[in-house]
Amino acid sequence: MLRKSIGALLISVALFSCQKKSEYPAVEQPTGWEIFETPIKSSLRGLSSVTADIVWASGSNGRWLKTLDAGQNWSHGIIDGLDSVDFRSIYGFDAENAIAVSAGQPAVIYKTSDGGKTWSKKHEENAKAFLDGISFTDKNRGYVFGDPIDGKWMILETTDQGETWTLIETAPSADEGEAGFAASASSLFARENELWLGSGGSSAKLYHSANRGRSWESWKSPVIQGEASQGVFSVSEAGQGEIVTVGGDYLKEKEAKANAAIFLTETQNWVIPSNPPSGYRSGVTYFPLYHWVIAVGPSGGDFSKDGGKNWVSFSEESWHAVSRAHSGGAIWASGAQGKIGRLTY
Repeated sequence: MLRKSIGALLISVALFSCQKKSEYPAVEQPTGWEIFETPIKSSLRGLSSVTADIVWASGSNGRWLKTLDAGQNWSHGIIDGLDSVDFRSIYGFDAENAIAVSAGQPAVIYKTSDGGKTWSKKHEENAKAFLDGISFTDKNRGYVFGDPIDGKWMILETTDQGETWTLIETAPSADEGEAGFAASASSLFARENELWLGSGGSSAKLYHSANRGRSWESWKSPVIQGEASQGVFSVSEAGQGEIVTVGGDYLKEKEAKANAAIFLTETQNWVIPSNPPSGYRSGVTYFPLYHWVIAVGPSGGDFSKDGGKNWVSFSEESWHAVSRAHSGGAIWASGAQGKIGRLTY
């Protein structure tokens, strides 16, 4: 009798499971963005999604912005009174702790540990420095990179959640006229012991370190390059050994030409998309829930289901940056005039 009861239970569970699957079909593509009203009008290029509810952003006029309830309410302010500074990079650890990094002068790194009420300067670089992006591998170790100085990339490392920063002396050399981009603060991508860095200008390259910046290798990228407005603007993983790079020419926002390339880490070969993104793209991120890669730019958004080899436009909303929640469950984007949105699907 017990065996019959267990068998009946298993059949019921299987039937219920099949019924639930039919009620919730697979999601084929994003449907667009849910746009939120924010209390500021700054250009927001710094973006860090902690969870589906907690999001930090930063940008022009020294502004920072934060929600704890998925965009329904926002707290905001000016970092240390620096209302003429553009904070294009931000990384949020939780609701209380975040790192903000300026682009241009002064080249400074700030931290808050009280939810944005106060900000403390943790590092300042020299007058030649221009800081472009930020990436953390865990709650303690992170990196900030900047344009080359005297022919060498500037890469700073922290191992104590941004309290102190040290220059990596073994950073790679750059070509004359080669630089980084702070359009979305995401052309540096760090994971575990690895660093991936995309560049542009006179040369567009992909740099890689497997040992936290102690040694490097690099590959010439097939994306458009040669002018100060061209190159790789954002770098992301794609879940199966691919490194996806997007960019183009920011002076030609709608030009779908040589604006993306996928680096296969196993073979160290480049793949050029058969169907590229539909314009210059400043930000890219991976959404593991559906194995999508999402790219955004001023002329709209595109997604790929095959690791970046083919792209489909799904929105004409203008964005600067895109960020996946650390917990993996949501994708957020930020743009001009204080605009912030969450991906819908």
